[in-house]
Parts: sequence; structure tokens; C-alpha cells
Amino acid sequence: MTKLKITIMGCGNSAGVPTIGNFWGNCDPHEPKNRRTRPSIAVQSETTNLVVDTGPDFREQINRTNIPMIDAVVYTHGHGDHVSGIDDLRVLRFRSKKFIPIYSNKETIAELSQRFDYMFIERAAIYPKSVEPHIIDEYHHPVTVGDITFTPFEQDHGTCKSIGLRFGDFAYSTDVVRLDERALEALHGVKTWVVDAAGYNMETVTVHFALRDVLAMNKIVKAEKVYLTHMPPSMDYKTVFKELPDGFEPAYDGLILHANIK
Repeated sequence: MTKLKITIMGCGNSAGVPTIGNFWGNCDPHEPKNRRTRPSIAVQSETTNLVVDTGPDFREQINRTNIPMIDAVVYTHGHGDHVSGIDDLRVLRFRSKKFIPIYSNKETIAELSQRFDYMFIERAAIYPKSVEPHIIDEYHHPVTVGDITFTPFEQDHGTCKSIGLRFGDFAYSTDVVRLDERALEALHGVKTWVVDAAGYNMETVTVHFALRDVLAMNKIVKAEKVYLTHMPPSMDYKTVFKELPDGFEPAYDGLILHANIK
């Protein structure tokens, strides 16, 4: 059995909290758990460091989490709040003298290679190729990086498809508005689920789960503990905490969770 340490490196929405201009919305600026960077997690075993998404706060998140080197990145999808810190992988490539493996679906790899072409090709000595792409072309099939194995599944994010990830008895579902039967099957029985709730109490949601969706989905998933992520400035930590039933909590940057892979 492989024991995993999972760090919520960021649990904010695409703008973070506070947003640019020091806007806190409904969030109490005196509550440290309201200070949120863009969504990302680190998954670590004793020998492997894997990161999910590299948003614009990636360097800060890695330094704060004190991770000296990473073995791979999994990208959930190509939106800017999940990928725009990719350039910092160049520094890790220089230090390790190795390409950084990145994993995602065909559409996301294609988008990244177009927007950040210099990361994928040899252009000049100062800008050498930095990443090694691996396309996830089959969902629900395990992928192994070092001694960490994860199972990807497809999620509907409204404007695109995102990738959900299951690591043993832990699952991560950011940027999702609908889950089909196969995704719910992939999630069924996890003990801990970190899930998008950016729709919060909105009546109409098109790209993110509302809180009512998370509650409804977990009646099927049956996770023992559910943590909300991708939270906008409308979601004050203490206010949301009080609104949630037992077993549900808002996440916060720096939260450490644990999981097991058999």
C-alpha cells in the first residue's frame, strides 16, 4: 500500500481571493483561510511528487509547500487559471536536466503546445524543450508516475471537458458542472473527495457545480469527507462552513489530506 500526502496548494476560483484590486467580496479579509490562490494540488509519496495543474500562482504554491522538484504534472484542462504557470517548469527542467512529463487529454496537450510552443520544441539554447507530453487517450485506465497511480475520468465543464482524478481512496474534481454515470462509477466509494463548488448558491450554473449539486452527487459517491474547492470571493470560509452538513467543509490553501493506494 502506498501512502499519499495531498496538499491543497490552491482552492480559489479563476480570479483568486482577494482578486486583483484587493477585492474580497463577501470574504472576511481577517480570516487567513479566505486567502486563496488558483486551484491546484500536490500529491506526494515518499519518492514521487506529482502536481495537478500549474496556474498563475504555481511558483508561490510550490515554494510555500516546500517541494524542491516535481516528477510530473497532470493538467485537468487548458483554462488559464490551471495552466498559465507552465513557464516555471523551465526552471525545474534546467535544474533536473530532464524533461518534465505532463499528462492530459489530446485537446489540452494540443492547446498547450500551441500556446506555449517553446516548452515543447528546441528553439534556442536559452529556451530548450522543457516538457514531455503524455496523452491520456483512455479514461478509467490507471496511469502510473513513480509509485503514484491515478485513474482519470471525464467531466463536463460546460465549455470543455475536464479530467477528474482518483488516487486510491481520494478523488479530485475541479471545474465540473456535470458528471455522467461512468464518472460517478469511477468516484463511487472514495473516502475523501475534493470538488468544485464555484456555483455556490447561484440558481443557474453553466460551468461549475453549485453547492446543491455537490450535496446531491455525494449521495451517489458516498465520500466520508467532502472538501469544496474553486471558491470565489462570494464564499466566506466561516459562513460556508456553518452552512454545510456534517462531513462537508470548505478547503483552504495549505490544507493537508492523506490517502492510500492499494
